[in-house]
Amino acid sequence: MLESYDVIVIGAGPGGYVCAIRCAQNGLRTGIVEREFLGGVCLNVGCIPSKAMISAAHFFHRLKHDASAMGIHVNGVSLEFSKLKEWKQSVCQRMSQGVSTLLKGNKVDVFWGDAQFTSDKELKVVSSSKETVVLKAKNFVIATGSRPVSIPGFEYDETHVLSSTGALNLDQLPDHLLIIGGGYIGLEIGGYLADLGSKITVLEAGSSFLTSVVDPDCAQVVVKKMQKKGVTLITEALAKSYRKTKNGKVILEYVHKNRTEQIEGDKILVTVGRKPNTDAPLLKNLNLTRTEQGFIKTDPQRRTSIGHIFAIGDIAGQPMLAHKASYEGILVADVLAGKNRVYDAKCVPSVVFTDPEIASVGLTETQAKSQGYPVLVGKFPFAANGRAVSMMHTEGFVKMVADQKNHVVLGVHIVGPEASNLISEAALAIEMGARLEDLALTIHPHPTLGETLMEAAEVTLGHGIHILQPEGTKRSTMSRPIPESPG
Repeated sequence: MLESYDVIVIGAGPGGYVCAIRCAQNGLRTGIVEREFLGGVCLNVGCIPSKAMISAAHFFHRLKHDASAMGIHVNGVSLEFSKLKEWKQSVCQRMSQGVSTLLKGNKVDVFWGDAQFTSDKELKVVSSSKETVVLKAKNFVIATGSRPVSIPGFEYDETHVLSSTGALNLDQLPDHLLIIGGGYIGLEIGGYLADLGSKITVLEAGSSFLTSVVDPDCAQVVVKKMQKKGVTLITEALAKSYRKTKNGKVILEYVHKNRTEQIEGDKILVTVGRKPNTDAPLLKNLNLTRTEQGFIKTDPQRRTSIGHIFAIGDIAGQPMLAHKASYEGILVADVLAGKNRVYDAKCVPSVVFTDPEIASVGLTETQAKSQGYPVLVGKFPFAANGRAVSMMHTEGFVKMVADQKNHVVLGVHIVGPEASNLISEAALAIEMGARLEDLALTIHPHPTLGETLMEAAEVTLGHGIHILQPEGTKRSTMSRPIPESPG
């Protein structure tokens, strides 16, 4: 069977399916190839199921620990883990079915199976039933993503040693989970399992948690909150080996500050990063140029070294984020439709769904200084925001970094309630080249968490309203340039 298309997209994750839909909307005959499930890792075994579990865990934890302070007394709160897993899976299924409906509605043909290029113009797809279809296309888009990195001696069996995928598919709540890696995935999963009642121990080889991922000030707020919940966080700890015990548990051996230590737990979760799927059979017959880090090398239009083959998402480079993949998917679809577009985003926001959440966009204070900017930095605490107080979520702050010379916003870093939703305003501000005055002089509704960005801008300018600042810190009077009269 031979089919011919304008575009074939390989991989139906957040980059691939979005690209396919936009290609079809642009009038191109489009097909998409998927091996496992529509929506990819993010929707099925990553972003969506983890956020479902995080939401449930927060709800459970608040019922047990916060409700009584409001005069709400809930007796007999308990967790039925199998029911929670069933609900989590229903969320994923609903989202995946939505992707299926969108692809069908936009007339994108879906092919199931393992794909392999037989040439740069032809693709062979073998289904699970061993049926083969050959797809020819004028253009191809590779969107096959990434997978968890394993470490020697801790290969994944998803029984004793878990990847993030296995951790999101547990049949029962572990009494004690040992986590290797103090990055965002480990702290997200460890955080929600702690809320549900597990004992959590996190081993981090570095000297701090979330290193190079978020602003250190933000990370410290999360570390303190996790320790308050009873999570054990150990830095400068290098995992060496593990062994299984007769009672089905594991004993993990690690080196901590030159001393060998042991700790017993139910399972080990390894979260030390992800790597692109550039070693898959799909690419065996293509001589695509790679970067030193192993990603497929692309130009600003996401073309590879073979001009009619494009690469997007995790396989095409950092940051390995779903929303960046979707952005690239739309970009490539527009390029294929003849539009003059390049990847020119000033910034890509990122979120860590810990408790509290951390969201960042643009430069950190350290990065801005290292790039030679004279910086203004200001913080506004959620403890001074009425909406946060009424929600009983007062940990954290909004931190703003700006250019001292012209007050252009360089970076915004939020740790606190709804940080994931608040960061979009900051991303838009940086993308548009906004100044501190633009944020401070924009009327924000009250009482809302969004006011914290306005207040942080005012603090950075030196005249915060709802916190006391030392005398002599006023830096500027607020004004916007007066536009010229028309004509």
